[in-house]
Amino acid sequence: MPEAATIGARHPSPGICMASCPTPEPGTGAILPSTLSATALRHLYASRALSPVEVLRDVLARIDRVTPRINAIVTPDPGAMEAARRSEARWAEGRPAGPLDGVPLTVKDNIAVAGLRCCWGSAAFRDHVPARDELPVVRLRAGGAVILGKTNVPEFTLEGHTDNALFGPTRNPWDPRLTPGGSSGGAVAAVAAGLGPLALGTDGGGSIRRPASHTGLVGLKPTPGRVPRAYGLPAILLDLEVIGPIARTTADAAALLAAIAEPAPLEDPASRGFTTFALPEAPPRLRIRYVPRFGEHPVDPGIAASVAGAARRLAALGHAVEEGPPPFEPEAVLPLFGTIGAAGLAWLLGSLPGNPAPASPALLAMAEAGRALSAGQLMAALDAMAAFRRGMTCFLAAGCDALLTPAAAALPWPAHESHPPMIDDRPAGSRGHAVFTNFANLAGLPGIALPCDPVAGLPVGFQLVGAPGADAALLAVAAEYEAAHPWADRWPEAA
Repeated sequence: MPEAATIGARHPSPGICMASCPTPEPGTGAILPSTLSATALRHLYASRALSPVEVLRDVLARIDRVTPRINAIVTPDPGAMEAARRSEARWAEGRPAGPLDGVPLTVKDNIAVAGLRCCWGSAAFRDHVPARDELPVVRLRAGGAVILGKTNVPEFTLEGHTDNALFGPTRNPWDPRLTPGGSSGGAVAAVAAGLGPLALGTDGGGSIRRPASHTGLVGLKPTPGRVPRAYGLPAILLDLEVIGPIARTTADAAALLAAIAEPAPLEDPASRGFTTFALPEAPPRLRIRYVPRFGEHPVDPGIAASVAGAARRLAALGHAVEEGPPPFEPEAVLPLFGTIGAAGLAWLLGSLPGNPAPASPALLAMAEAGRALSAGQLMAALDAMAAFRRGMTCFLAAGCDALLTPAAAALPWPAHESHPPMIDDRPAGSRGHAVFTNFANLAGLPGIALPCDPVAGLPVGFQLVGAPGADAALLAVAAEYEAAHPWADRWPEAA
C-alpha cells in the first residue's frame, strides 16, 4: 500500500466541538450535558459534578427542540425521569448499578421494551405493546440505563431508508433534506443529534453500519450469539439480524456492548461458547484486505477516495493492508439475502390475522416473491449460506484477519426516496447503495463502521469485517484508529 496520505485541515461547521472540551451553551460557557459521551457521564456522575436528572433534563429539552426537524424518536418513555431519579440516588450512595447507570439511550422500534409500543414501522403492529423487555433491554435496565424512547424504522426494518406510513420519514441531522439511511435511521439520527449518547440498534443486512456511516457514528454488528436475544419479535431474518451498539465514540460502543453481551445459553443457545466480553490489552496487528469495490457495482467517487485514505491510515498504524478483490463472487452470494428476507416476510404476514399487506410497494413485491418460493428454493439458499459461512471462516483464518470496504456505496439521498437511483452517474438499483454490507450477515461475521473524511460536508464511513468472534479485536483497532484520527468533535448544525 502507498504511504499514509497527509491529513488536510478540518473545516469546522458551526456545530462542531472538541470531544475533550464539551460544547458550551451559547452565551453562558456552561457545558451542555447532552453533548457528553457515556464514558464522560460516568466519570462526572462518580465525581458528583453532574447528576442523571440534570443530564436527562438537558436531553429532553434537546429532544423537544430537534424532533420537529429530524423525527428520530417516535415513542417517548414516560418513565425516563423516574429512572433518572433512581439512578441519581444510587450514585449519591456510591452504589451505581453498572457503568451505564444514568446514561440516557434510545431503543430501536423493533426491539421490545415493556410498556412501550413496538410498531416495527407497520400498521399491523401499531397497537403492539410488549409485556416484557427483550433480553438486552432487561440487562440495560438492570444496569441503570435511562431509556428515552423508541426510534423510527422502515416497515418491518427491511429497507435501507427510514420512512413508514405511521410516523413518516426520519431525517439526517447533517442535512434534514436527506435520509440517515436504514433501518436504524431513527437510532443514528438520535445519537448524531445528541438525543442520548447511545442507541440500541439491529443489523440484518447492514442496518447499523450503513446508517452509522451516513451520520458520522460508530456502529457495530456483532457476531451472531455475541448479544443474546430472547422475548422479541419474530426472527424473519433468522440469525442474520443481530442487536448491536451505536455511539459517537468507540469507547461508548464498547461499553454498550459489554452491558448486553454476557452469554445466556438457556435463553439463547447461540450464545453458548462465548465468554464475558472484554477488550484486549492492546490492539492486534491485522492483515487487512482492502476491497474498494464489489465487481462492477458503482461507488461514489468521494466515498472511494475517503475510504482509500482510511486504508492508508490503517497501514500507517502498523497494519498489513493489501488491496484485492472480494474473496467471493458478489453476484452469487448477495442475492441469498433477498431469498431469505422474502421468505421471512411472507411467513410473518401469513401468521398475522388477516394476512395484512405491507404499505410499502417494495415490501408488497417482496412478500409476493416470498409466497412464490418453493421449499426447495429456500433450502437451496440456506445451504448456500452455510457453505458461504464455512468458506469465509476459512479465508479469515488463513488469508487475512479482516476485510476493509466502504460502509455504503452512496452518500445520503432525499429522505422521501427509498434509494439513490444513480451512483457515480450510473444506474444503481434498489440495493446498489447497500452492496457492501449484507455479506457479513450472510457469513455470520462481526463488522464495524467507523467515520473517515467527510465528503461535500456529509459523513462517510468505512467498514472492517473480521472473523467470527473477533468483535473485541475490531473494537480495539477502531479505538486505535479513533485515537489517531478523532471524529467526536464533528457535530451537525441540526444538533
